[in-house]
Amino acid sequence: MKAMVLEQLADIHTSPLKLVDRPVPEPGPGEVRIRVSCCAICRTDLHVIEGDLPQYRLPIVPGHQVVGVVDQLGGGCQRLRVGDRVGIAWLRGTCGTCAFCSSGRENLCDHPRFTGYHADGGYAEAAVVPEEFAYRIPDAFSDVQAAPLLCAGIIGYRALKRSELPSGGKLAIYGFGSSAHVVIQIALHRGCEVYVVTRGEKHRRLAEEMGAVWVGERASDMPVRVDSAIIFAPAGELVPPALESLRKGGTLALAGIYMTDVPGLEYEKHLFYERNVHSVTANTRQDGRELLEEAAHSAPRDTLSASGRQPSVAGPEERQNQRDRRPDHRLTAPHAGPVTRRFTCAAFPKSLRAWGTAPLGAY
Repeated sequence: MKAMVLEQLADIHTSPLKLVDRPVPEPGPGEVRIRVSCCAICRTDLHVIEGDLPQYRLPIVPGHQVVGVVDQLGGGCQRLRVGDRVGIAWLRGTCGTCAFCSSGRENLCDHPRFTGYHADGGYAEAAVVPEEFAYRIPDAFSDVQAAPLLCAGIIGYRALKRSELPSGGKLAIYGFGSSAHVVIQIALHRGCEVYVVTRGEKHRRLAEEMGAVWVGERASDMPVRVDSAIIFAPAGELVPPALESLRKGGTLALAGIYMTDVPGLEYEKHLFYERNVHSVTANTRQDGRELLEEAAHSAPRDTLSASGRQPSVAGPEERQNQRDRRPDHRLTAPHAGPVTRRFTCAAFPKSLRAWGTAPLGAY
């Protein structure tokens, strides 16, 4: 099979991923193999490739927003069948026995395993995953629409839960990448008001189109106090102004897997009156299931690609299949880059060709 392999940590502009031929992986006991239809690109992939996260395994196939069809079962599999359409997300394994796993907080497991970091991911034509960590994909989504939901969507959903946004409340979002694209749709569907701070002009325009009641470039310009806030940008300097904009008892969620240092805080100005700060670490499988269910039943708000075109994949038959899977009741997944046959760039600022030595659409 073809796969994009990272052999050495390097700046993304050096095209560190190499297109290679590899044996098709065999599923072990309790695992399933899927034939990959598409895999979205996530900012966490960049952190892995450039070494912002501690190096764990090289060579590695990145990619953890994977959609495909089960084509082989390992021994002992009972939940899935050959032909099922499933997704693979970042969290791919936990110990199941630590205090966190035993209390419904498997995202904090002492011995987690992650896709595209501890084990090969989806930048390939086939991938394996433990059966219990594969998500069934609702028919409401095409493969391309579903892929970004498997990390951008799940982490956004987890961050929204951690922000403790009340029904009908006011939510501030700092940074408007793919997770924010999902969160704004869920929040609006729940009857909340959304305020967005983002530096990019295109991102500000998109936030307005998606229904934000206010959009600005600077956190200091936030026009109201909000009940909840989420920082998606990996910028620690946003924490003080985000806290300052919270109402009494409000909660700020920090959604990034990586963030620059947070400046000093003034207790009365930023934390007093029971303002809360919640970090976000990975997700539980329940988060993923809840997100996919709510997204499939949320009001549609179409999100265009950066080129201004609705994304599509190869061939008229596949495009028709995608249209057939798009009823009016689904929430749209985020897209802000070109879509190829195997890989979709989801809300990512760099060209797909910067990731490797060959155009990804070549296979």
